[in-house]
Amino acid sequence: MSDTSRAAETGPRTERRSLLAGGRRSVVVALLLAVLIAVLVRSLVLEVFYIPSGSMEPTLLPGDRLAVWRLGDDEPQRGDIVVFDGKGSLAPYESGKGWLAQSAEVAGAWLGVSSRDDVFVKRVIGVEGDRVACCTADGRLTVNGEPLDEPYVMPGDAPSETEFDAVVPAGRMWVQGDHRSASFDSRELLGAPGGGMIRTDSIIGRPVAVLWPLDRIGGLDD
Repeated sequence: MSDTSRAAETGPRTERRSLLAGGRRSVVVALLLAVLIAVLVRSLVLEVFYIPSGSMEPTLLPGDRLAVWRLGDDEPQRGDIVVFDGKGSLAPYESGKGWLAQSAEVAGAWLGVSSRDDVFVKRVIGVEGDRVACCTADGRLTVNGEPLDEPYVMPGDAPSETEFDAVVPAGRMWVQGDHRSASFDSRELLGAPGGGMIRTDSIIGRPVAVLWPLDRIGGLDD
């Protein structure tokens, strides 16, 4: 075979290999861009959280995966459901876990398959300046002397078995779970520094929808 014939055959093969290599590079770049966009969205806009307990039943159930909107710096309102960092309030500043366990916990939470011990979801009962108290003669919570209508409370639960009377200071909020008898919340911190109030700047975001399981997919009606 002449050198000219070999060159004629080698040329198309080289071109095909070049096209294939270019196609693979394009796929890899597209995948990397997709991962980068997903990371940015999860970090800055929308995050997925796993509900490990029944403290927010019947509104949220154990095993629910929540889409949590991270944008917005508006102040929490009474009745809002919020996801917040509980370090220094409902959770200790130091978990006592090793770095490997902490890394696995953070990774699982990021993937929405497990939860972090220092992240909580509760309902806002009182905001800055409110006086929150338990309870009236018929067992209802009051905010600024007005009894609360709380249709979201777990059927059969009292609004609170713990009596309290507190004024929410600036930059804080009073939170409780909807399943009052199963919730670790502001009531457990009475007498502690902060008096049971959670910092509003610890809010991570607000749940906007249940993503999983399939039979519960849908928006949240606070």
